[in-house]
Amino acid sequence: MNINEFLTKHYKLSSEESIAFIQEQEVFINHKQAIQRQHLERTDALSVNGVVIREAQHFSYYAFYKPRGIECTLNPGITDNLFTILPFDEHVFPIGRLDKESEGLLILTNDGVLYKDIAFAEKLKEKEYIVEVDRLLTRESIQQWADGIVIKGRKTRPALVFPLTEKSFRIILTQGVNRQIRRMCYKLGYEVISLKRIRITSIILGDLNPGEYRVLSKQDFDRPV
Repeated sequence: MNINEFLTKHYKLSSEESIAFIQEQEVFINHKQAIQRQHLERTDALSVNGVVIREAQHFSYYAFYKPRGIECTLNPGITDNLFTILPFDEHVFPIGRLDKESEGLLILTNDGVLYKDIAFAEKLKEKEYIVEVDRLLTRESIQQWADGIVIKGRKTRPALVFPLTEKSFRIILTQGVNRQIRRMCYKLGYEVISLKRIRITSIILGDLNPGEYRVLSKQDFDRPV
C-alpha cells in the first residue's frame, strides 16, 4: 500500500485530497516527510498532522532446530517446554508445531502476518519431513500416503512421497493435521521411529544441529522453493 492509498482508506480522503495533504507537509514516514505514492511498509513509523499513528516495528525471524523431547509450547507450566531452551531474550513464537518426539525445523517470529500466511491450512504451504518407520516400505503404502489417508473421518490431502531407504522416506505435506504423519503411518500398520522436519516453504533446516538457530530475513520467505 502506498501513502496515498493509506490516507484515502483511513481518513476517507479523495485521491485529490490525499495529494494535497502530502503536499502540505503533514505526513511523515520514519520521521521524514512523505512523498507522493511512497510505499508504506508495516514496519514504518507514521505520523499524520503531528499525531503519531504508529511507531516503527521490528520483526524478527529465525530458523530453529527443535530437539527431540521438547514440547512445542511456550507455556511455562508444561515440562520440557520450548521456552526453556530458546536462546533469545525477545518474545517470539513458533510457526509450525512439532510433537514432543519429533525434531527439526521451526520458524520463530513475532510477525503475526507471516504466521497466518504459513500456518493456516488453506494457504497450502509446503512442509517437508524425513520419516523412519519400523518395517519395510511397500509400493502400496507409498502410494496410499501419496493419495491420502482417512484420519478421523476425513481424507488427508495428496502428498509427495519419495522412498529413501527400505524403511525411510521423504514426504511433502500442504496441511497440518495434528500428528498427521504418525497417524498416516499407524493406519497402515507402521510405527514411526524418527521424524524430522527439514523444510517449511522456502526455509530449510540446512546444517543446523539440535538447539541451534540462524537469523532469517523477510526476503528469505520470498525465495522460490
